[in-house]
Amino acid sequence: MINYSEIFNEQGMDYQSYRALVEQLLLEGKATGDVSYDLHYTKMNVQRMNRVDKTVSLTEDLSNIIGSFKINYKFLVITEGWCGDAAQIVPVFNKIATASLGKIDLKFVLRDKNLPLIDAHLTNGGRAIPVLIILNETADKVLATWAPRPKILQGLLKEWKQETTEMTILAERLHGWYAKDKTLTTQAELAELFKGLKN
Repeated sequence: MINYSEIFNEQGMDYQSYRALVEQLLLEGKATGDVSYDLHYTKMNVQRMNRVDKTVSLTEDLSNIIGSFKINYKFLVITEGWCGDAAQIVPVFNKIATASLGKIDLKFVLRDKNLPLIDAHLTNGGRAIPVLIILNETADKVLATWAPRPKILQGLLKEWKQETTEMTILAERLHGWYAKDKTLTTQAELAELFKGLKN
């Protein structure tokens, strides 16, 4: 049984702390994971997060839905600094929490330090991240989840993997899609998810 409240309150980091951890580890020649190749991905992902932070604004539709929240939520995100999808998406979660004006309390935890948590939220049997877990205000009930990338991209990635298993090619296509989409599909999916929350 997952104790979401304990994980959220005792292990959860706010966005600034998460970003600071990723960048501090990079300075030390480390990544949030244990594998050396993670460093290359982490460096790229810091740049990606910086770009999304600076260039992306929330859509009017998503902003309106967030503005209509009448109750408070806890958003728990499972992530890692080396994950390319997370780099493209976690800044959006932060923008959403900021726009909520206190209605959303957002925290991040690392996947590989929380294996029972990620194993309770697998995608097609895999530990894919990021995972957004929407909890009630006391963080003891899961209301909804979203992971790990927009559905259309999930389908495209499946197709691409039938053409090649070369990670550099797959990563190039993945991030090319994100660059063109400018988070709009992610925001649209999250807007639909939020509409289903009871207010």
